[in-house]
Amino acid sequence: MSEPASSAAREASLAVRAEALVKLYEGGRVRALDGLSLEVRAGAFVAICGPSGCGKSTLLNILAAIDRPDAGQIAVAGQDLLKLSNGDLDVFRACQVGLIFQLHNLLPNLTALQNVQVPMMTLPPDGGSRAARAAHLLARVGLGDRLHALPTALSGGERQRVAIARSLANRPRLLLADEPTGALDSRNGDMLIALLEDVRREYGMTLVLVTHDARLAERAERIVHMKDGRTVDAG
Repeated sequence: MSEPASSAAREASLAVRAEALVKLYEGGRVRALDGLSLEVRAGAFVAICGPSGCGKSTLLNILAAIDRPDAGQIAVAGQDLLKLSNGDLDVFRACQVGLIFQLHNLLPNLTALQNVQVPMMTLPPDGGSRAARAAHLLARVGLGDRLHALPTALSGGERQRVAIARSLANRPRLLLADEPTGALDSRNGDMLIALLEDVRREYGMTLVLVTHDARLAERAERIVHMKDGRTVDAG
């Protein structure tokens, strides 16, 4: 295989390629990311661990195309994010990235079914029923009988399952989870991670999980440790 062809094949096998990322805050006094480099192969389950303030959430925001680095290179799902306009980044984020946070961030006046449909509104109709797809996703996460429940009528674990269904709404290639079990007890946390593992395999997605919980991180195929804005062990 020629060198360009080999390079292209390697690039296609990666969900994330970050090189020497730098992110500054407070006029450059705070280096949230300090030359961080990371590669994640497509379809992998990777856990990112490290103390508070080490840059984990900053990294996730850059991977999600929510924020831009001040220096370095970043490609996600084969797209060079630094070459995309703000409008193109919005489309990329809507199509390619699913996000799950510690707090479910559900809209309180919408039912579970309606909450899952919210990301679908950012894209043109694809010929199918948005409500039918949302109902299918809720059934997939075990909430087929809770379609019309408001968030206040759901338990903490159920709300996070709605959030997972919502993150899958536009069939993303990359699923990013930032401390998704942080507000749950250990039983519901274990169930949530098992569900994330299942949907990753079923839909062929890449899963990047940020967690402080070493026990949960051990379920990943690979653990990346961060400290002071860098990876210190990409195991």
